[in-house]
Amino acid sequence: MHSLGILGVGELTEKVVIGLRRGGFDGAILLSPRNAQRAETLTHAHGCQVLPSNQAVVDRAEVLMLGVRPETLADLAGEVRLHPGQRLLSLAAGVNLQQLQAAFPAAHCVRVMLSYAAQHNQSTVVVYPPDPPAERCLAGLGNLVVLQDEAAFELATVAACMNGWFYFLLHDLQQWLTDKGLPATDARALVLGNLHDCVSSAQRQPEHTLKALGQAIATPGTFTADGLAVLMHQPVSASWGAACEVVLDALLTRSR
Repeated sequence: MHSLGILGVGELTEKVVIGLRRGGFDGAILLSPRNAQRAETLTHAHGCQVLPSNQAVVDRAEVLMLGVRPETLADLAGEVRLHPGQRLLSLAAGVNLQQLQAAFPAAHCVRVMLSYAAQHNQSTVVVYPPDPPAERCLAGLGNLVVLQDEAAFELATVAACMNGWFYFLLHDLQQWLTDKGLPATDARALVLGNLHDCVSSAQRQPEHTLKALGQAIATPGTFTADGLAVLMHQPVSASWGAACEVVLDALLTRSR
């Protein structure tokens, strides 16, 4: 791929551009003119080019990335005309392939889900349907997960929301430590460090379930087991499940 066009320069697409450049992508990155301040910053810091219109981006880019909000998709679709077979990588959450093809009938559409960690080349990057050119383009942004059906992609969208929720849980754990007198920087380091330890250990032991890995630590008589006994009697897991159901229901309703 020699050129990537960004339709919708927002928070997420900004992170993608940064990650692509960090990962070694040296092709042209062409930006739509809206959100001028962010586009200008990317132009100076990461060698992008702002074009005068969305159609100009379409005309000059080999591959397009759709970064607009779902509610503005119809306006964009009425403004541009994609070329037959032009690849469109959509970051628009909740907009399914049928809706994308209806909006951009000439395009070859691929759905993509990733996080702000793309700027550090550490994101989980979910792709549907399987598409080798799209996968090659995005692989440098982190860990690639290619799904075989759209229902699985909607569940991956719920999982992506968990990414945001985790920050609030981690904040609460840090705050408890600071309330007990630990300096905030030390509390943050401990909470994030223990999370990193957990993730690293789980990734290296795929033969064990996550529950089994926890049970191996929380053995009877340990401090971990004492705390776990309290957690198991709190409705926290039910609340997280309810949040997941709300998001999934919203996604499925929007796709009908």
